[in-house]
Amino acid sequence: EPRSAWCCLLWTLLVVTMNSLVFCMNLLLIFVIFTIVLLPTIVVVYFGFQCHSQVLHSAARYCKTFLDDNSSSALIILGFIIMSPLIVAAMAIYCSVAKRLQLFLCFQPYSRAVYKGVRWRWYEEGGLCRCARGWNPQVKAWV
Repeated sequence: EPRSAWCCLLWTLLVVTMNSLVFCMNLLLIFVIFTIVLLPTIVVVYFGFQCHSQVLHSAARYCKTFLDDNSSSALIILGFIIMSPLIVAAMAIYCSVAKRLQLFLCFQPYSRAVYKGVRWRWYEEGGLCRCARGWNPQVKAWV
């Protein structure tokens, strides 16, 4: 049965707020995972650019002692070469964590706000935290 106009508006705000929070949680998780996994690339490229004479040319002791322009260029190239496999690894880690925590099941369709008596998806499946239950090791990360 459809809800009244005001009730529908309030439930719509609730559904939009919940979906926005789940979206922000996913973005935060992506940011944390990618930052941790890509940290070696970030460090290598940073030092390469910082010590190259035609980019930043830092006066730091390690730049004068260990890194000249050729080694700085090598660091920059190495950083960009190792970036591709690390991006793939970070995405695989994010997908497996998201599947394990079942984050995408937290998104709710708009029909929850429009009609009365429609149960929330997480309620139908046994609670908010599905990850606390037993985990099936036979389930693949890529479905």
